[in-house]
Amino acid sequence: MDHHHFRGKNIPHIKLDPKMEIEDLIEIYAGSGYNGRKLGEAAKVYSKMIQQDATICLTVAGAMTPVGFGGIIKSLIERGFVDWIITTGANVYHEDHFAWGLPIKQGHFEVDDMVLYEKEIVRIRDVYIKYYETLEAEDQIVQKMFKTNLVNESFTSAKLCNIMGKISKEKSKHPERSFIVSAYDYDVPVYIGTLSDSSVALNMAYHRLHNQIYHHDFTKEILEQAAILYNSKKSGILELGGGVPKNTAQQTGPLLDQILRRNDGGQDYIIQITDARPDTGGLSGATLEEGKSWGKVQDAHEDMVTVYADSTIAFPILAWYVLSKHKKRKPKRLYTKIDSYYNKLQRDFFKTTRKLQKQHQR
Repeated sequence: MDHHHFRGKNIPHIKLDPKMEIEDLIEIYAGSGYNGRKLGEAAKVYSKMIQQDATICLTVAGAMTPVGFGGIIKSLIERGFVDWIITTGANVYHEDHFAWGLPIKQGHFEVDDMVLYEKEIVRIRDVYIKYYETLEAEDQIVQKMFKTNLVNESFTSAKLCNIMGKISKEKSKHPERSFIVSAYDYDVPVYIGTLSDSSVALNMAYHRLHNQIYHHDFTKEILEQAAILYNSKKSGILELGGGVPKNTAQQTGPLLDQILRRNDGGQDYIIQITDARPDTGGLSGATLEEGKSWGKVQDAHEDMVTVYADSTIAFPILAWYVLSKHKKRKPKRLYTKIDSYYNKLQRDFFKTTRKLQKQHQR
């Protein structure tokens, strides 16, 4: 796409109206420049995903749930604007505090952490969590959840989160304060990209010392994720931050193309909210255009938007825009379809393999 011309839209002299709505604000962003413009474009791409009935994956890195953003994810799930999720174990673990009524408070970042340690206060930037009243209480809850569940059986992290959602719905004090419960209600698969790197796994390790064995089938997990892409007419990702959740969602394309020789992988839409630099070679800052060389996206120049911003600032604006603009979408309930999606991918893989083998024999 050639941009070496002077035929772009005129930059307006922005005028704010006290009666403006979110749609008006997005138009202001989209008609401006820099990351404000990118935020406006991202909102429109998210809207396009919904209009095109794309299968939408939300990836969540960082510590988003300790600041209450699980409530925004919950709203998007219930409106049908998120179909599956890849996140960190930390976000799942801390989201559970809200359901069980465990305290999380605003604190401050200009503090002496030696003093906080003595006062049994754990800090995430300017958020405070109590060691015993919150963390140890949550540990007891998670340990009880998995004392017998998943022992000596093969499972994916989506099944683990589904169990957490079910138990929290039935037994927690405030089940309405958990996106994990909403994911259970709406059959939205929630995958934890690196399960072992989380407090959820640490609490399962407690049972391992009692000779309880857990068989996390991570290869089945990545095939399930690829099967979702494979069985979707249109597919997109909204990425909050980078890291493992970002790559786990994007690697579905290379798995289909490079490993399974399908030649049909890659996302149709991606929105990336990140503060990571692209010039260090890290995955979190890698451009979406670069992803085309790996087969992670369908088109490097269309419906791919990167916004360099803090997700805690940009995400509520994106969510508010689509929640205001679109009516509720019928939930896809992917958790109930995962097995059939997986089986179809498996059948087609072996069919293609046999076909290629016959061609080579000629």
